[in-house]
Amino acid sequence: MMSEIDRLKEVVERLRAEDGCPWDKVQTHSSLKPTCIEEAAEVICGINILDETGDPENLKEELGDLLLQVMFHAVIAEEEGLFSFEDVAKVVSDKMIRRHPHVFSQVHYESDEARRADWEEIKKVEKEGKEWQEPYLKAAMNEASELIDRAKARKGYDQ
Repeated sequence: MMSEIDRLKEVVERLRAEDGCPWDKVQTHSSLKPTCIEEAAEVICGINILDETGDPENLKEELGDLLLQVMFHAVIAEEEGLFSFEDVAKVVSDKMIRRHPHVFSQVHYESDEARRADWEEIKKVEKEGKEWQEPYLKAAMNEASELIDRAKARKGYDQ
């Protein structure tokens, strides 16, 4: 029996196939930036709807759309020989296990402050040798803000 994640991957691969969708098959990591940021904003909308009404349907749909973005990028990366969706899932799973030794190993913290301090130390070790990446985040935040502004204009929310 095929998992829904495997099915989603097959759907994206089919969309990008030679005889797939003309729009989907020409997308790149860069061309999908507006869609990715817009879908993330729509997840926030879904959370707000859930908080205010108790209705989870919009959140479920928007999380699916955001997952589609993740899968789309993973399929493109796989086509480019960079990494796969499995690699993405492994990296985040490994990170969460590493950052939560109090859950996944026998570490016991005497206080929330000690747990948070260890979390920060683990993150610091993870980032060692990657300090050159930090300046890219500010530019990405600015770009994300611009993409949100464009999405608001496209949807008529800029008045």
